[in-house]
Formats: sequence, structure tokens, C-alpha cells
Amino acid sequence: MTTTGFEHFWSQGDFITRSVAALLLLMSISAWVVILWKGWLLRRVNVDLQRAVPAFWAAPSLDDGRAQLAAFDRESVLRPLVDAAVTTPPGGTLEARGHADSQLTRRLRDALHRVVGQLQFGQVLLASIGSTAPFIGLFGTVWGIYHALLSISTAGAITIERVSGPVGEALVMTAAGLAVAIPAVLAYNVFGKRVAASEAELEGFAHDLREMMVREDAPALPAVVSARGGASGLGSGSAASRPA
Repeated sequence: MTTTGFEHFWSQGDFITRSVAALLLLMSISAWVVILWKGWLLRRVNVDLQRAVPAFWAAPSLDDGRAQLAAFDRESVLRPLVDAAVTTPPGGTLEARGHADSQLTRRLRDALHRVVGQLQFGQVLLASIGSTAPFIGLFGTVWGIYHALLSISTAGAITIERVSGPVGEALVMTAAGLAVAIPAVLAYNVFGKRVAASEAELEGFAHDLREMMVREDAPALPAVVSARGGASGLGSGSAASRPA
């Protein structure tokens, strides 16, 4: 569409036509801002996970592991999990009355949800733009054609030249809606796959971290020798616990 055609379409359009065009422009700008920002963010997160997780587990102590995360975890997706694992709930609360393993699981789960929510930020906007922009553009086309036909009918004689120009200009609104929606839908699908991959990595890290913390906090359980000379479980009333 030429500049002259767009200027003619804008000058001949009413408030609704101009509002639809402005809304599509705003949706396009918003979608591209989110696309560029999330593409940059998820790429950094992927690099951070590939470097920070091995560095953490290679550290000799938990404090050294946290220091490694401070150097590699630029987007703070792993540090909240470690902080949640070492946090002690305040005394005198319902949180502190629960079992230690349950407290640890809940803290890691809440921290994981917050991190994943941070990674998913903007997905709703992309999905909304991708699903509504074509219909908004179609509405602008229908309204533009209606407005153009009303103007032509009041002019008297109707020819193909008088109809094709306004109708063709109105059809551009449908193309604009598709041009806004397609990048948003593609980005939503690509980012959804990347977020799911990062979430799987974070869940694995949280699971391994929980196992390490539980193993460190668990008291050593003495083995009970059975009458047959082997190690048995903590069965009550076993032969080894009774006097000979």
C-alpha cells in the first residue's frame, strides 16, 4: 500500500477505523518488545544453566557453591532455590511445626514456582495478541467496507473504480491483523518450548538439592543385626533385639 493510499485511507476513516489501526499498531509494538526481550532473556538463562549447575555441584561446600552461582547465575534462576533450601522458618509458626522434609519441599516448590513464573512472563500477552489480532483486523475491514459503501451510495453512480479503491484499502486491515498475529504466535510456541526445557532443568536441580539437604540433615540410623547375622530393617521385636 502506497503512502498516498494510506493517507487517503486514514483521512477517509472515522473514529472506529482509526482506533482499530492504532490498536493494531500498539499490539505489534508490544509483541515485538516482548519477543526481543524474551529471546534475549531465555538465551541467557539457557547459558547460565549450562554453566552454573555443573559449577555448583563441583564446589567443595555449599557456601562455595553459592559463590559459584553468584558468578554464573546472571538471571537469578538458581540462587532462589539454594536460598530456599537453607532458609530456616521462624519459630512459633505453623511453618516451623511441620516436618523438616515437608518444610524443605514446600520452600523449594514455592521458589521454583516463582522462578518459572518469571520465565513465563509475557507469554499471556503473546497468546492474547496472536489470538485476537486477526479478528481485530477483520473487524476493521468490515467496518471500513461498510463505511466506504455508505460514502459511495451517497455519491450516486456506482462504478467498479469507485468501489475497488475503498474496499481494497479496507482489506489492508485484515492483512495488518495477520501481520501482527503471526510473529506473536510463532514466538509463543518457540518460547514455550524453551521455558519448558528450562523448567525441566530447574526441577532436576531442585530435586537433587533437596536430596542433598535431606541426606545432610538426616541422623545416622544404626543397623540392626538379625539372628541370622545379616543387617535387617527397623522391625519391631526382631530376633536381634531380644536377649538370648
